Amino acid sequence: MPIIITPIYAGLLALIYVGLSIWVIALRRKLWISIGDKGSEHLLRRQRVHGNFAEYVPLCLVLMICAELILAPNWTIHGLGLMLIFGRCCHAYGVGQEPESLTLRTIGMLLTFATLIAGGLLNIFWSMHMWDFAG
Repeated sequence: MPIIITPIYAGLLALIYVGLSIWVIALRRKLWISIGDKGSEHLLRRQRVHGNFAEYVPLCLVLMICAELILAPNWTIHGLGLMLIFGRCCHAYGVGQEPESLTLRTIGMLLTFATLIAGGLLNIFWSMHMWDFAG
Protein backbone atom coordinates (compact mmCIF):
# COMPACT_ATOMS: atom_id res chain seq x y z
CA MET A 1 0.00 0.00 0.00
CA PRO A 2 1.46 3.37 -0.96
CA ILE A 3 1.98 5.99 1.72
CA ILE A 4 -0.06 8.98 0.56
CA ILE A 5 -1.32 10.88 3.62
CA THR A 6 1.77 11.54 5.73
CA PRO A 7 3.72 13.07 2.81
CA ILE A 8 1.04 15.77 2.48
CA TYR A 9 1.55 16.84 6.10
CA ALA A 10 5.32 16.39 5.89
CA GLY A 11 5.37 18.72 2.89
CA LEU A 12 3.21 21.35 4.59
CA LEU A 13 5.28 21.17 7.77
CA ALA A 14 8.50 21.47 5.74
CA LEU A 15 7.18 24.70 4.22
CA ILE A 16 6.27 26.02 7.67
CA TYR A 17 9.77 25.12 8.89
CA VAL A 18 11.35 27.04 6.03
CA GLY A 19 9.09 30.00 6.85
CA LEU A 20 10.21 29.90 10.47
CA SER A 21 13.84 29.70 9.33
CA ILE A 22 13.44 32.77 7.15
CA TRP A 23 11.71 34.56 10.05
CA VAL A 24 14.79 33.94 12.25
CA ILE A 25 17.25 34.83 9.50
CA ALA A 26 15.44 38.09 8.75
CA LEU A 27 15.76 39.25 12.35
CA ARG A 28 19.39 38.12 12.52
CA ARG A 29 20.15 40.26 9.47
CA LYS A 30 18.24 43.22 10.87
CA LEU A 31 20.10 43.02 14.19
CA TRP A 32 23.46 42.06 12.66
CA ILE A 33 23.69 38.91 14.81
CA SER A 34 25.18 35.90 13.07
CA ILE A 35 25.57 33.53 16.04
CA GLY A 36 23.59 33.28 19.27
CA ASP A 37 21.13 35.96 20.34
CA LYS A 38 23.46 38.57 21.95
CA GLY A 39 20.82 39.28 24.56
CA SER A 40 17.97 39.98 22.12
CA GLU A 41 14.82 38.52 23.67
CA HIS A 42 13.02 38.96 20.37
CA LEU A 43 15.61 36.84 18.54
CA LEU A 44 15.62 34.30 21.36
CA ARG A 45 11.84 33.93 21.00
CA ARG A 46 12.12 33.31 17.28
CA GLN A 47 14.94 30.83 17.78
CA ARG A 48 12.89 28.90 20.34
CA VAL A 49 9.84 28.79 18.07
CA HIS A 50 12.05 27.39 15.31
CA GLY A 51 13.88 24.99 17.64
CA ASN A 52 10.70 23.79 19.33
CA PHE A 53 9.23 23.02 15.91
CA ALA A 54 12.36 21.03 15.00
CA GLU A 55 12.18 19.11 18.29
CA TYR A 56 8.57 17.94 18.11
CA VAL A 57 7.60 17.64 14.44
CA PRO A 58 9.92 14.77 13.41
CA LEU A 59 8.63 12.35 16.06
CA CYS A 60 5.04 13.25 15.22
CA LEU A 61 5.72 12.53 11.54
CA VAL A 62 7.32 9.20 12.44
CA LEU A 63 4.20 8.25 14.40
CA MET A 64 2.01 9.29 11.47
CA ILE A 65 3.96 7.28 8.90
CA CYS A 66 4.03 4.25 11.21
CA ALA A 67 0.26 4.50 11.62
CA GLU A 68 -0.12 4.67 7.87
CA LEU A 69 2.15 1.65 7.38
CA ILE A 70 0.12 -0.47 9.80
CA LEU A 71 -3.07 0.50 7.97
CA ALA A 72 -4.68 2.66 10.63
CA PRO A 73 -7.82 4.37 9.32
CA ASN A 74 -7.06 7.33 7.07
CA TRP A 75 -9.17 9.72 9.13
CA THR A 76 -6.97 9.06 12.17
CA ILE A 77 -3.83 9.98 10.27
CA HIS A 78 -5.48 13.13 8.92
CA GLY A 79 -6.55 13.93 12.48
CA LEU A 80 -2.97 13.67 13.71
CA GLY A 81 -1.70 15.82 10.86
CA LEU A 82 -4.31 18.53 11.34
CA MET A 83 -3.75 18.65 15.11
CA LEU A 84 -0.02 18.94 14.56
CA ILE A 85 -0.21 21.71 11.96
CA PHE A 86 -2.76 23.72 13.93
CA GLY A 87 -0.81 23.18 17.16
CA ARG A 88 2.51 24.21 15.70
CA CYS A 89 1.00 27.33 14.10
CA CYS A 90 -0.68 28.35 17.38
CA HIS A 91 2.57 27.79 19.25
CA ALA A 92 4.66 29.74 16.74
CA TYR A 93 2.29 32.69 16.70
CA GLY A 94 1.79 32.68 20.47
CA VAL A 95 5.46 32.49 21.43
CA GLY A 96 6.54 34.80 18.61
CA GLN A 97 4.46 37.70 19.92
CA GLU A 98 5.66 40.33 22.34
CA PRO A 99 4.03 40.14 24.76
CA GLU A 100 3.63 36.41 24.37
CA SER A 101 0.15 34.97 23.96
CA LEU A 102 0.13 32.35 26.69
CA THR A 103 -3.26 31.11 25.48
CA LEU A 104 -2.01 30.34 21.96
CA ARG A 105 1.24 28.90 23.28
CA THR A 106 -0.71 26.59 25.59
CA ILE A 107 -3.14 25.53 22.86
CA GLY A 108 -0.20 24.84 20.57
CA MET A 109 1.60 22.65 23.08
CA LEU A 110 -1.59 20.83 24.11
CA LEU A 111 -2.31 19.98 20.48
CA THR A 112 1.27 18.87 19.93
CA PHE A 113 1.17 16.65 23.02
CA ALA A 114 -2.24 15.35 21.93
CA THR A 115 -0.67 14.40 18.58
CA LEU A 116 2.15 12.55 20.34
CA ILE A 117 -0.15 10.75 22.78
CA ALA A 118 -2.84 9.89 20.22
CA GLY A 119 -0.18 8.85 17.69
CA GLY A 120 1.54 6.63 20.23
CA LEU A 121 -1.68 4.98 21.34
CA LEU A 122 -2.91 4.64 17.76
CA ASN A 123 0.29 2.84 16.78
CA ILE A 124 0.14 0.51 19.77
CA PHE A 125 -3.54 -0.33 19.18
CA TRP A 126 -3.27 -0.87 15.43
CA SER A 127 -0.03 -2.82 15.62
CA MET A 128 -1.72 -5.22 18.06
CA HIS A 129 -4.74 -5.37 15.76
CA MET A 130 -2.52 -6.12 12.74
CA TRP A 131 -0.49 -8.68 14.66
CA ASP A 132 -3.24 -11.28 14.27
CA PHE A 133 -3.71 -10.31 10.64
CA ALA A 134 0.01 -10.59 9.82
CA GLY A 135 0.22 -14.01 11.45
